[in-house]
Amino acid sequence: METPLVVGVDGSDPSLTALDWAVEEAVRHGLPLRIVHASLWERYEGVVPTWATDRPSGQVLAENIVGTAAERARRRAPDLPLTTAVLAEDASTALLREGQEGAIVVVGSRGRGEFADLLLGSVGLIVAARAHCPVVVVRGDRHALEARHGRVLLGVGEHDVDSPAVRFAFREAAARDAELDVVRTWRRPAHEPIDHPLLSGNRAIYLAEQSAELLDKALEAAVTEHPRVRLRRATLEGPAHRVLTERSAAADLLVVGARRRDGLVGLELGRVAHRALHHAMCPVAVVPQRRLGSTEGER
Repeated sequence: METPLVVGVDGSDPSLTALDWAVEEAVRHGLPLRIVHASLWERYEGVVPTWATDRPSGQVLAENIVGTAAERARRRAPDLPLTTAVLAEDASTALLREGQEGAIVVVGSRGRGEFADLLLGSVGLIVAARAHCPVVVVRGDRHALEARHGRVLLGVGEHDVDSPAVRFAFREAAARDAELDVVRTWRRPAHEPIDHPLLSGNRAIYLAEQSAELLDKALEAAVTEHPRVRLRRATLEGPAHRVLTERSAAADLLVVGARRRDGLVGLELGRVAHRALHHAMCPVAVVPQRRLGSTEGER
């Protein structure tokens, strides 16, 4: 069976927005859709006796959420293959487990019952920080959600030479027939010795050229594989998380990498991915990078 695109739903408006986005993404890539709702109603209502005629309200609610989501998906894409599941787990655990067999996991920016002023819900943060498949947190205005900008934005870090994030961004741009806006940022060191050999020239020019060389190296393999993708390359001075957040206003999707390290327990998100998930003005795809030893540096 083909690897599905997994979307988590809970009946909230953000989850329905994520569902709509996931339907379009599944159609775009020719993937089946799997709609998942996590519910612990049995834990709180007990096991239903075999002689009972009425179903528990928690079960009814869970089934209605999934059924309504499936109907909404079929209206948008009648020919899209889809499956549904109500899982007796908390949402984060369920989506992380589903992601082990999924191509992409899609979640909304907030869930049912979370505070309206939260920039990002806890489920989206946990799944994006722990999953070993790409995770898309759907956020942004209508122009971004409906892919009206025609642009995918990719942030390239120093460890992103032919990385999963680079390859993911090229596939997205190709599938959308969109421009790929690739950004590599650089910053001057806060303190440099007066006798630094590079101070005799223009330090900014040197750093910009160094960043451009890294950018070319990072994209070389993907450019060969996707020669028709329209590229716009930029090397900009400033903090990567700020530059990408500002640039996301004109993008339909922001792609960032997140490095997973062996033996590390907890949330594994660098500053760039964390800031993007909370502040980007378009959907954000967090793509896990290769696993590294805990002694290596973090992006």
